[in-house]
Amino acid sequence: MKVFEGKYEGKGRKVAIVASRFNDLVTGHLVEGAQDALVRHGVSDADLTLVKVPGAFEIPLVAGKLARSGRYDAVVALGAVIRGSTPHFDYVAAEVSKGIAHESLSSGVPIAFGVLTTDTIEQALERAGLKAGNKGWDAAMTVLELMDLLPQLS
Repeated sequence: MKVFEGKYEGKGRKVAIVASRFNDLVTGHLVEGAQDALVRHGVSDADLTLVKVPGAFEIPLVAGKLARSGRYDAVVALGAVIRGSTPHFDYVAAEVSKGIAHESLSSGVPIAFGVLTTDTIEQALERAGLKAGNKGWDAAMTVLELMDLLPQLS
């Protein structure tokens, strides 16, 4: 059986990170985790771009524009949508996840989903590196693997 698998090699790759400014207490840690993972796996700081957007809802638009620009091999989408007492959470979380998936599929460029959807700020902070690992790191590892895997399938 022939097996295809991506490696975590970022040397010579250009990666954009799109991060929401809303809930910056959380997203700042996600960005740090993503940057750390990418640099540790060979992406140079000079080949990293950080684009900040107002909130999570704006992430898909900007991630898609970056993916289609031809300047990046992958995009890491980072944000935090925390449940409140209104249905706002449900609408934003659903649209962000659908939007990121759509932009990745339509552009053909890996866009990793690193948007936390949690019930509380404590849960978000845990997932941003305080207890349960850093989901920004995880999203960066996803694009590293996909940048290597997708060309193998052509």
